[in-house]
Amino acid sequence: MVATPPAQGETLREIAARYGRSHATIANVWSQHPDWPAHTGKRGRAYVYDPVEVDHVVEKHFARPLNFEPRRLYTARQIAELAGISAGTIRADVSKGRWPAPDDTDGPANRWRGATVTAALAGRQVYRRS
Repeated sequence: MVATPPAQGETLREIAARYGRSHATIANVWSQHPDWPAHTGKRGRAYVYDPVEVDHVVEKHFARPLNFEPRRLYTARQIAELAGISAGTIRADVSKGRWPAPDDTDGPANRWRGATVTAALAGRQVYRRS
């Protein structure tokens, strides 16, 4: 019996660890995207993917660059435009306790500092369809 060397690349669990996401998110959401690369082989029972191709797909479809100035105040509408989520989602999350309280409540609209917004968005997952 000839032993074949394990395939080079990353399994879904390794991809999840590298991006700090759950295995379920990678397996059930990211890898189901039409642009997800085809596997390059198997390591044990797990499929292996080319890390460079995975990085391209993640950058194009799943990564969110957060370009918020830390000290600037943003309204829900401004956050929505920059982050790719709706202002209604932000308001709903505030009422459900999933979004931090506004840093400034003076004026007609609640406003959050960029640092607060960046911290709040760090844990959110967004799946953009192209």
